[in-house]
Amino acid sequence: METIAVDSQAVTLRVERSELLLLTNALNEVSNGVDIPEWEFPVRLGEPRTSALRLLDEIGDAVKASEGS
Repeated sequence: METIAVDSQAVTLRVERSELLLLTNALNEVSNGVDIPEWEFPVRLGEPRTSALRLLDEIGDAVKASEGS
């Protein structure tokens, strides 16, 4: 992973496909595998489960896009 840019609103990273797969697997496990009650999810992870699932979908799209490259 390489940090490209950082400001108060966003961080731009360059990541390897294998790193995206790792993030996908981790997000999937915490969102769908581990039994974390709905109320506790944002307490433990800082965001609601819906945000984690949305990020999981977006990273999944990036992984799929990288398959053709």
